[in-house]
Amino acid sequence: MQNDRSCFSLQGLLAFYGLQLPHTLAQVSAGGPTSLPQGVKFEMQTLPVDPKAVADGDTITVYVSTTDTRESSSVPGEVHMAAVQRSKARAERNYGKADALQKKIVEAGYRVINVQNEEILARKYRIRLRGIDAPESSMPYGKEAKEELANLVQGKCLRVFVYGEDRYRRCVGDIYCNGMFVQEVMLKKGFAWHYTAYDKRRELETWEKEARAKRVGLWASSNPEMPWEWRKDRREGR
Repeated sequence: MQNDRSCFSLQGLLAFYGLQLPHTLAQVSAGGPTSLPQGVKFEMQTLPVDPKAVADGDTITVYVSTTDTRESSSVPGEVHMAAVQRSKARAERNYGKADALQKKIVEAGYRVINVQNEEILARKYRIRLRGIDAPESSMPYGKEAKEELANLVQGKCLRVFVYGEDRYRRCVGDIYCNGMFVQEVMLKKGFAWHYTAYDKRRELETWEKEARAKRVGLWASSNPEMPWEWRKDRREGR
């Protein structure tokens, strides 16, 4: 399977990022869609994730190898050329030039990642987890939500079903990690709300209700502030 091939370099990438082996995940529904769900624009298989790429409890940056069939045909010529020139510069130990070329590649939305002494050109994507809204980083439980998501995905290859793009140009998608639905974990552990303004799935509603009943995570608070209300208050200067 393609996901297995993407993960061949897991140990090397963990070493590259200085990560420990992933910890055991919570017990949730196993498996994932066997075909593209209705409404999905495309599917991506990511390289192992750096936990530092988790912005908060519902946003994450991932990289997809340009050897992926979908990606290989869309790499800009200047990015490909810069990657080739960077490799040559590093071979000649011209690290200043190599760094400048890496900067050019990054500015174009790509990055060269070293995996087990092999350099991989990868495309960057920002993913907004579909159907949930986690506390902002400066809100109560914001730090805990971010840490939970980071612990879930660190060092893992993710399967992402992309449904569209939001106004911040993030891909809005469902994420599966080792066959587990990440949004389900975040909801059941009480680190996110079901974002009903944009998502009507009954199962997400059920998972939030279960967490509320158990008073886990942010539901330990009697009246936790909803992140969309918190953002609205900040926009209006309250």
